[in-house]
Amino acid sequence: MTKPVLFDYYRSSASYRVRIALHLKGVAFERVRVDLVTGAQKSDDYRARNPQGFVPLLEAEGLRLTQSLAIIDFLDARYPEPRLVPADPGERAHVLAMALTIACDIHPLNNLRVLKYLVGPLGQDDAAKTEWIARWIREGFAALEAMAAPRAGAFLFGDAPGLADICLVPQMYNARRFDVPVDDFPTLLRADEAARAHPAFAAAHPDAG
Repeated sequence: MTKPVLFDYYRSSASYRVRIALHLKGVAFERVRVDLVTGAQKSDDYRARNPQGFVPLLEAEGLRLTQSLAIIDFLDARYPEPRLVPADPGERAHVLAMALTIACDIHPLNNLRVLKYLVGPLGQDDAAKTEWIARWIREGFAALEAMAAPRAGAFLFGDAPGLADICLVPQMYNARRFDVPVDDFPTLLRADEAARAHPAFAAAHPDAG
């Protein structure tokens, strides 16, 4: 079987999530760098693959898959072990809610295109950008801490990494990159530490090559 091909950018949170999932599933894959800083994602060639002009894009089994959580859902169905989302409906809803808190409510407000618009057309300075980033990360993390704490184990849900942790680790990486204080979130810190010690998460790290 031909290896899946992941079109990604090393520091993209959404791409980071998919790399983690692929490594957790033990799926060998090839990577194609799409440089977001130079605007390679907007090229006609790339938009022919993904009309949104976003990363990640996974080409697998004759399919072109976009949106990180949709790609991970495909991987969870295609490679059932280890399971990333619980089978129990209530547990599944809980894990999805935590993952979506990050992927839909925190991350989009701090991604590159939003920050570029903030300092470009809207004319905000670096101090305003830093305040913007910290505001939305800390507000989202406060909610996530309250959601996770009652049912967390070593990870955000139980003692094995899952979808919520896949979303958490890249967002914690971003928080540290922008010097956002995270000491108020002990459950998130514990889960992040456990996840980053896992070989699959380490292999997916932006600095791993």
